[in-house]
Amino acid sequence: MERVPMTAAGEAALRKELEHLKTVERPRIVNAIADARAQGDLRENAEYQYAKETQGFIEGRIVEVEGKLSNNQVIDVTTIPESGKVIFGATVHLYNLTDDSEITYQIVGDDESDIKVNKLSVYSPIARALIGKEVGDEVRVETPGGVAEYEIQAIAHV
Repeated sequence: MERVPMTAAGEAALRKELEHLKTVERPRIVNAIADARAQGDLRENAEYQYAKETQGFIEGRIVEVEGKLSNNQVIDVTTIPESGKVIFGATVHLYNLTDDSEITYQIVGDDESDIKVNKLSVYSPIARALIGKEVGDEVRVETPGGVAEYEIQAIAHV
């Protein structure tokens, strides 16, 4: 099975979620099912049906998170000497040549990506175009919104 890259912060967040699912959500739903069963006829008991569906979701998520944690490859970019090249986990400051704006992205694993906080999946078109490039390099990226051109201003391992 292929190893999935993940930052140390991403792994910590998944472990925290797994702990929450096992110690808080699982016992809560078991109690909800027991309470619904105590009400009698289960065939027409909406609370019971909802609780069982929720239990299925929680158990599925637990399996999914455990699978991701067992196949991850944690890369702590702060321990890697800076080479001047964009690598997984690096924070990249870009100048958009198309609209004269500036933006900073961190390249992270799929599960950690969140464009609202400027975390790009390593598999995204922009991240794939940036990997291996250096400060001063210009990068042309085909995006769903059209072609974007960036110049790399700075690379940091934070």
